[in-house]
Amino acid sequence: MSKGETVEEIAIVFRRTLPAPPEKVWDFLTDPRRLPQWHGEGMIEPREGGKVDLMSGHVRGVVTGWRPGRFLAYTWNVFAPGETESAWPVSYLEFALAPEKDGTALTLTHRPIPKTMSPQTMMGWHTFLEMLTAALDGGGVEDRESLMRKNAPLYGVDFDNLRR
Repeated sequence: MSKGETVEEIAIVFRRTLPAPPEKVWDFLTDPRRLPQWHGEGMIEPREGGKVDLMSGHVRGVVTGWRPGRFLAYTWNVFAPGETESAWPVSYLEFALAPEKDGTALTLTHRPIPKTMSPQTMMGWHTFLEMLTAALDGGGVEDRESLMRKNAPLYGVDFDNLRR
């Protein structure tokens, strides 16, 4: 019998103050009518154990934490078009919300992230959080590709040669 080993994993964390109360932020994180404004077409079944299908099936998972207005967590698995089995490992995404004077303190944690994918993943979440903030403000939301191209240099990502 072999001995166990310690494996290092990478987590990415974003902390933002969003310009809306937790209940409104929760709606944007979970309501299928609001998701397209910042994250793309999709749905999150409103319960622990519920199905997650985001970005038209690109991301699929299962809800692992459902505390309305406070905490949302789900597994995160990336699929290419037509795939029934992902080539990527399952990861876990958490959104923690807390009321603040001027809105909501959001902490987004995504783990584990393969080391080679961490810059690209950070660029993606940076972009999605910009889009979420703009949607909460009620203003126009810049298109995802333009924002990702703008944010790619922040994380050393070559946007024209993304890992797939």
